[in-house]
Amino acid sequence: MARIYISLGSNIEPTHYLKAGLQSLRTYLGPLQLSSMYESEAVGFNGTNFLNMVVCAQTELNIAEVVAQFKQIEQNHGRLMGAKKFSPRTLDIDLLLYDDVVCQTPVILPRAEIVSNAFVLWPLSEIAPDLIHPLQQKTYAAMWDEYDKTSQKLWPVTFEWPYGLTF
Repeated sequence: MARIYISLGSNIEPTHYLKAGLQSLRTYLGPLQLSSMYESEAVGFNGTNFLNMVVCAQTELNIAEVVAQFKQIEQNHGRLMGAKKFSPRTLDIDLLLYDDVVCQTPVILPRAEIVSNAFVLWPLSEIAPDLIHPLQQKTYAAMWDEYDKTSQKLWPVTFEWPYGLTF
């Protein structure tokens, strides 16, 4: 079984779509470990704020199968394929890590957003503080400690989830 870390985000009816996305992920992956929920300003375009979180799960699927499943979940929840990269979205699901695999295809792993975006690094450091980034060779807690927290506005928000942080 591979341990995977997944980022989820939404800025269109975000509470609704994130809950729906989590239910779908649970259906396909089984038990999930959830970070806290964070709100952040849109990055790369002017838009409404996003809600973001990171989820940990285990899977027997290979990387390509995981990514295909995530794309299907996004589509099932109203994500328009072919939309501009920096635009509003109902649901964005990205594979951040697949064990300690480093690869370029079928997706780039580890995902670059881990290092560059607070809305990925902070929740990842919360649920995997002692895990070591396979390229940076630092723990996610250390990476978050070193991150320039003035570069992106981000704050924790209440997210009502009936299953707790692990379900």
